[in-house]
Amino acid sequence: MIQIKKDSVILSTDSSKEYDLPFLWLRDNCQCDECRIIETQEKQFLLHTVPVDISPKSVEIKDEKVFVLWPDDHQSVIPLIQIEESGKPRYPERKFWMSKFTPTRFDWSEFLDDEDTALEALKTFVSFGAIILKNAPKEPNSLEVLSKRLGPIHETLFERIHNVSIEGYGYSVAHTSKEIPPHNDFASYKSQPSIQILHMLENECEGGNSIIVDGWEVVKDLRKDHPDYFNILKEFNVPFRQFDENNETYTVAPMINCSSDGSIESFRFSNHLMQMIDPSREGIKSFYKAYHETSSRVLKSKYRSTFRLNAGEALIVASLRVLHGRESFIPNGKRYLQDAYFVYDNALNNCVI
Repeated sequence: MIQIKKDSVILSTDSSKEYDLPFLWLRDNCQCDECRIIETQEKQFLLHTVPVDISPKSVEIKDEKVFVLWPDDHQSVIPLIQIEESGKPRYPERKFWMSKFTPTRFDWSEFLDDEDTALEALKTFVSFGAIILKNAPKEPNSLEVLSKRLGPIHETLFERIHNVSIEGYGYSVAHTSKEIPPHNDFASYKSQPSIQILHMLENECEGGNSIIVDGWEVVKDLRKDHPDYFNILKEFNVPFRQFDENNETYTVAPMINCSSDGSIESFRFSNHLMQMIDPSREGIKSFYKAYHETSSRVLKSKYRSTFRLNAGEALIVASLRVLHGRESFIPNGKRYLQDAYFVYDNALNNCVI
């Protein structure tokens, strides 16, 4: 059933759904061979080539398609199924953690070689922000092969694949046996790496349990309980810096970033990379109250999962959501970890539902 209004068409489908379709939308989404590139199905019609106040001569439904005849005698064709599917979610639902959450473990080889396992693992990763691959190789640089599922490695200035141990030269607290508070890496980049994989090659030391925190749930609750603090952290720019003898990265950015609809997109949190803020800046006192509240929440057990990452396991985190850290350990054995970064969009688009 259709009803033509002043600037749109009301379409009622057999599934009892009603759509209000603007005339410009109808013209822009024509699926005919003249408006699309046949070989690729990309759109080649340009909206500005028709008047902004365009109005159809007629609209009808036939053979499960909408047919629209325009004043220039062009006939647009749009299948009803495409209209209905345009509003369906393309990605798995993002879920918050349950009590005593531990990342689901998937077999490394099956993740690489079995399509069904890979799809399940990636959907779980998108929903919860963290998974573990078990039975991983214990040879260095094995993370390279995960590009089959996650796309190419996202390189930074500090090694393509990072070597983390207490032996030799280190440029961060990760190269010591000290506790590492929850954080995400490279807060000092305006565009932070969006996936981090921590691959444990050897872990003979006592202690050193891994810690992950659902940062999005932290700031979701902050928004509910202290909306003023949430807004401060969304607007107040904070300096972050990481460097070694050869490289330096530095940026100023808010701790919370949201999309246009207000949903949380990233939580930038790194106590050890945060730099001194000019004390004369407007709003500094309010910022520190908001930061204090957020820091205390990051350490609460409600948002935290703690577990041992064994040799031959790789923890994968969506690092704009999930903070990671570790407890201190006693260096009474070998402990060798490698980590690398990947792009979240590649994982996301490999699990379209």
